[in-house]
Amino acid sequence: MIKLYGVSASRAFRCLWMLEELGVEYELQPTNFSDECKTPEYKDLNPNGRIPTLVDGDTVIWESMAINLYLAAKYDGGLLPTSPGALGQAYQWSFWGMTEVEGPLQDLMFHRAVFPEGQRDHKVADTAWKALQTPLGILDDRLHGGKFLAGESFSVGDLNPASVLSWLNLANADLSNWPHLSKWLETSLGRPAAGRARKR
Repeated sequence: MIKLYGVSASRAFRCLWMLEELGVEYELQPTNFSDECKTPEYKDLNPNGRIPTLVDGDTVIWESMAINLYLAAKYDGGLLPTSPGALGQAYQWSFWGMTEVEGPLQDLMFHRAVFPEGQRDHKVADTAWKALQTPLGILDDRLHGGKFLAGESFSVGDLNPASVLSWLNLANADLSNWPHLSKWLETSLGRPAAGRARKR
């Protein structure tokens, strides 16, 4: 049986979401960010000492985006685009979410909502929000022409970036300037599998 190490309030959420979409049997091994990631047993699986980590038989994969791309490729849930062009788009938007959005969005989330008020730096939050304007505009422009990012149906190319952008909700971000992005994100995160993943 597949085993996933992590907690839903982490990047493991996107892997839980993928597993729920696929409907495959799996076991969640609750593993927190700190001490549980530093044990010798865990670092034998993931030498980085981070979550999530997926164990599927003899296959061990870490890095949440890689886990999801692996799962979409191995298990037939209709989430991996079949045409080379759409597959390339799925990879593109997955990596875009990590390289263009996740860093500043994490700063925004922490300094607007996660840290206690006394530890928040509003300048950091303002700088992060400013940095997000261009990538959010790029995504909104892309979604102006269609409901999905990679092909004609919901796929890993939507799930991966939507899981990153879900932090916008935690950061209480105003998305009124990007109506296409806002609708796509609401629809993606409203999928039943995403709801089940949040409850794990």
